[in-house]
Parts: sequence; C-alpha cells; structure tokens
Amino acid sequence: MKLTPRAASALTPSSFAPQLRLLVAQRSYATQHGLGTTTTSSSGPRRKTVTPFNDDGQVPWHQLSSAEKAARATQQSFNLGLMFVGFVLTCGVGYLLYTDVFSPDSKTAYFNRAVDRIRADPDCLALLGDGKHIEAHGEATQNKWRRARPIASTHKKDARGNDHLTLHFYVHGALNKGVVNIELVKPNGASDFEYKYFYVDVPGHNRIVLEDANSKTAGGAKKYKFLGINWN
Repeated sequence: MKLTPRAASALTPSSFAPQLRLLVAQRSYATQHGLGTTTTSSSGPRRKTVTPFNDDGQVPWHQLSSAEKAARATQQSFNLGLMFVGFVLTCGVGYLLYTDVFSPDSKTAYFNRAVDRIRADPDCLALLGDGKHIEAHGEATQNKWRRARPIASTHKKDARGNDHLTLHFYVHGALNKGVVNIELVKPNGASDFEYKYFYVDVPGHNRIVLEDANSKTAGGAKKYKFLGINWN
C-alpha cells in the first residue's frame, strides 16, 4: 500500500512527541506513587508506609492497611514488653535494697545496732577509746576505699526451721583494735531475732561479752525488747 505524499508528510517524528511525553509522565507517576507510599484515597495526599520502625501514631487506625495494622501492633507489643521488663527489674532492685539495707531484719541494720552498742558500752570504751572515734568495717580488700570492705555474714536455716544470722567484722578506736562476732537466732514461728552471743575480742585483753545466751542464769535479768531485738 502506497502512502500519498500528504499522508507521508503527516507521519513525521514531531507528530508523535505529545503522545510519547504523556505516556512517560503516566508511567513515572505510577512508579513514584506505588514505591513506599500509601494514599488514603485516590485524590488524597500521599504518605509513607507505616512500619514498626517509623510509626509515630499520627496516622489513624482506620486509615491503615492490614500490613500497617500488623506493624503497629508489633511495635506496641514490643514497647509493652520493654515496659514490663523495666518494671520487673525496678521491683527486683527495690526488693534487694529493702532486704539488704532498709529492712529491720537486714544484716546492715543489725551491724549498725551492734556498732552503736559497742560505742556505748563502758568495757568497750575502756579498751578501744572514745566512742566517737570507734569505727567498724569488714574484711580488708585490695580496694583502698573503706566502703569496699564487706561485712562477713551468713544467713541460714537449721533443721528445726530456726533462722541463724552471723556477723563478723572489725572495730578500731584511738587505743586498740578488736574483732566482733555475733550470732542471732530467730526461732521457728517467731518474728524477732534474739542474741545467741555477742563478743568483742581485743588482743591482749579478756573477751568482752555483751550477750551470751548459754551463760544466762535462772534468775537472770528480765528481757526487754527494743528495735526488734530482745536485749538482756
């Protein structure tokens, strides 16, 4: 089939240019529109696809696709898990601090009471010196800080269900140094510890006995309770 000169002149490259530009523009828009973006409607503004890593909660739930709803649920579940773990750790630390430091039955509480009693006892003051200058500490370590000297202690339960708490630490004053050994017993079913023994040993001197349950006489002094301990 032959084209007439007039038809041939109409099929020039310039006649296809408007159609080509329109086709390229449509394909470019479709590519940009579908790559990582979501629209709320065919005429609405474009937005980024919601993922567990970029969800800030600003997009309403009803505008999310199924995949985006799953992503938001995953993010919220992860955040809730972190909050739960933090809560458990906080409770654990608080429990340890209470039982080891703030509880009336903690070894720290009994250590402080024992030191106060040594500073007020006439026999201890006669050997150690002024109570204001008596200091107590645990076992010596390579750490030069005094607070790094831990108090040696044990807390165990015997076959009868009685709790036993033992303390071992050192005291020193202006005159001498000494070693303190304490054992307290809480009978099964009781609420308070009682002293089994409380000794202060100063080298070169007789032992100072502050408490000794084994040496009590039948007509011994009447017990009285103070700070959760039965004193004699």
